[in-house]
Amino acid sequence: MGEHYFSERPSSAAESRTIDVTLRGRPVRVHTAPGVFSADRLDKATQILLDAVPDPSPSGTLVDLGCGWGPVTLALASASPGARVVAVDVNERARELTARNAAALGLGNVVVAGPEEAAGMLGEGVTELWSNPPIRIGKQALHELLRTWLGRLVPGGRAYLVVGKNLGADSLHRWLETELALPTERVASSKGFRVLDVRRP
Repeated sequence: MGEHYFSERPSSAAESRTIDVTLRGRPVRVHTAPGVFSADRLDKATQILLDAVPDPSPSGTLVDLGCGWGPVTLALASASPGARVVAVDVNERARELTARNAAALGLGNVVVAGPEEAAGMLGEGVTELWSNPPIRIGKQALHELLRTWLGRLVPGGRAYLVVGKNLGADSLHRWLETELALPTERVASSKGFRVLDVRRP
C-alpha cells in the first residue's frame, strides 16, 4: 500500500498551505499540508458531522479520534472552552498541524497526541468522542479501534461517528449494537453519509 493519511510519518514534502473553512458557523483560516486526510479542503463527511450534532459537553474530556489537520478538534475546543479536547492521530504531520491550528486560534484547551500517549491522558474516561473514523484501514482494524476507544467512554458518555453508507455505515450500526451492546441511533443521513449517535449506558 502506498502512503495514505494513516501513515505515521508521511514521506511527501510538508509544504504547508492555508485554506479558509467554516466550522459550525465560524469562518477560520487553517494550515494544512500533503500527507494528511483531506489536505485541500474540509471533507464532506466531516462537514456533515459538524453540522448534524448538538453542541458538545461543556466540561470533561472530549476526544477527536483521527484528527487530521484538526477541524473537529477546533470545533470542539471552540464550543467547549471549559472542556479538555484530546486530538488523536497516528500521523505525526496531522498532529503537528492540529496543534499549530489550535494555537493560532488561541484554543488553549487542546492536547494533541498519538493513540498510545493519548490513552494515558484520559483520567476517568472520555465524556464525548467525535470521529470521521478511518474506514479504509479495514474492517478488523476499524472494529479493534472502535472497541478500544468506545470502551473508554464514561457511563452516560457518547460518541458521534460519521460513516459513508457505501462504506458500511449500516453494518457498523448493527455491529455497535449487537457486538458492543452500545445503543446506537442514526441522527442524520445526508449525501451518502450516516451520522451515528453511540451511547454508553
